[in-house]
Amino acid sequence: MQRMVSRHADLDGPVHYLDFGGDGPPMVCVHGLSGSALNWMAVGPRLAAAGHRVVALDLRGFGRTPLGRGTRLRDNRRLLDLFLGQVVGGPATLIGNSMGGLLAVMQAAAHPETVSSLVLVDPALPWRGRRPFDLGLFAFFGAMVPPVAGEAVLAWGARRWGAETVVAGVLAAVCADPGRLSDDLVRAHVDQEAGRLAWPRSHRALAQASRSLLWALGRRGLLATYRQVHAPVLIVHGELDRVVPAAFSRALGARLGWHVEVLPGVGHVPMMETPDEFLSLTLGWLASHQPAAA
Repeated sequence: MQRMVSRHADLDGPVHYLDFGGDGPPMVCVHGLSGSALNWMAVGPRLAAAGHRVVALDLRGFGRTPLGRGTRLRDNRRLLDLFLGQVVGGPATLIGNSMGGLLAVMQAAAHPETVSSLVLVDPALPWRGRRPFDLGLFAFFGAMVPPVAGEAVLAWGARRWGAETVVAGVLAAVCADPGRLSDDLVRAHVDQEAGRLAWPRSHRALAQASRSLLWALGRRGLLATYRQVHAPVLIVHGELDRVVPAAFSRALGARLGWHVEVLPGVGHVPMMETPDEFLSLTLGWLASHQPAAA
């Protein structure tokens, strides 16, 4: 695993990010709900080696960035805007997974001058049409709806199970085959989670972000935000994603004319589960679309 550097910036409060180095056009990786900048450690160094200046930030309340004033979508979209303006300093390719994909779309719609191109990885999309019933996922999001109860459930479960069990449970939900993940990646997530268990407000951060995401996905006007994006867009989606069905991305791509690649046998986090396949698709697409974006 190539070296990554931990850095901090003051953006209306301390913000942590990982710097994977590299030269060339800037690239910012944005994690999803319950994720962190560590989600990109399997692909960040290789994206940098391919000719990009690559960084991955921890959103408010996640990873090593404190909760601050809140972890709602609007809070983290503002954080992303500040990060692009004050840390990156120019238009960047945004690679966003799940909730991070929605944040990247919101940023491109609100401030198109800051975004050169978008790679959306299993992006959070409106729950439209039929989707398979998944008891575990529905129970999790259902528990997040009541403000106090959601935080209490998370805190109780984390204290009872411990960091290794919490991480294993999350990876089982987002990966088709968690055994594909490298030992270094899993250990880094467990070590980080162990530190977060001692952070009393971490459960509030996840519960608040979950409620904000659910509310946004339920809005009928959300599709209008996607329509406002004029930057080139690639969607990479795992075929066996339990969180966001691949059919949702196919339908959105067909409607908006965006290129969609579906990875067979892969779950919600292709950049972690099958980094080689993810990099091949992403770098190939960027090579053909970056000049147009610039």
